[in-house]
Amino acid sequence: MLDGAMLVWFVLTGISLVFVIGDSVINGVTSWVQRAAWILVTVYAGPVGAFFYLLACRRPFPGGHDRFTAATWKQGLNSEMHCLAGDATGIIVAASIVPALAVSNGWDITIEYLAGFAFGLFIFQALMMVGMYDGNYFKAVRKTAFAETVSMNFVMAGMIPTMVLLGAAWEGSEDPLHPTFWFRMSLASIVGGVLAFPINYWLVKNRLKHGCMTLPGADGPAPGLGHSSAEAMNMKGMEGMEGMEDMKGKDPGMDSDSGQHDMAMKSLPMGESAAWVIGSFTVLLSLLWLTHLWVPIRFTVSG
Repeated sequence: MLDGAMLVWFVLTGISLVFVIGDSVINGVTSWVQRAAWILVTVYAGPVGAFFYLLACRRPFPGGHDRFTAATWKQGLNSEMHCLAGDATGIIVAASIVPALAVSNGWDITIEYLAGFAFGLFIFQALMMVGMYDGNYFKAVRKTAFAETVSMNFVMAGMIPTMVLLGAAWEGSEDPLHPTFWFRMSLASIVGGVLAFPINYWLVKNRLKHGCMTLPGADGPAPGLGHSSAEAMNMKGMEGMEGMEDMKGKDPGMDSDSGQHDMAMKSLPMGESAAWVIGSFTVLLSLLWLTHLWVPIRFTVSG
């Protein structure tokens, strides 16, 4: 039964991947990092990734991308893809290597967490945001560290228990040369994505994390919509932001007059940021403790 489910999954994943890659090349109007994020998520999440790509990121018609992606939940989903793509990539790369180290599953998890954090922050968060921070990469790292840490902890809170529990249930799934390894990682990525969506929605809604940005000049205004690229607006110095106070009570991701996405970033006070980070670690550690009740997580060298 498992073999049949994996066969169907891998076939659907292949079809989904061909579609998302093709559409990203032919119809894509976002940055290469955003496109790469959706492609990687489709590799890991298969048809689930492709479904949400259609729902939240794909340009429906020329000139319609900004309006189509304006809803806050779509902005949150697009924002999460950067984190999920980077985190899952780091985790999967590390998970492919750690079996050769012959260490216990506690150290495996630690290495995978650190790898996921590094990929997520230094590539899919900071690199994506560098244009919004005067081209200063290190400033982008500093400014995105909070959002990445909080989001990463929720991704890991979903991925790690799934990986550990399925790893114990499916013999051979620790081996990257075995198909069950990739099926296990796919399911773990989906669970991590589901668990991390609410926090990404909250981060985008409160302008603590970026959403989906159309490349300047990549998508001309659609007839009757009268809007232009959000990223173009941002690169011009966020003109018109003086009227932000008038936006209270409206969709935080959309300028109601122009149809533009408002991508100005904010930050929380130090104490509040620390509280959110500690809270996210608490959620992660609590779920690890619950997982430990079924499959012991140990920090000893394997014999």
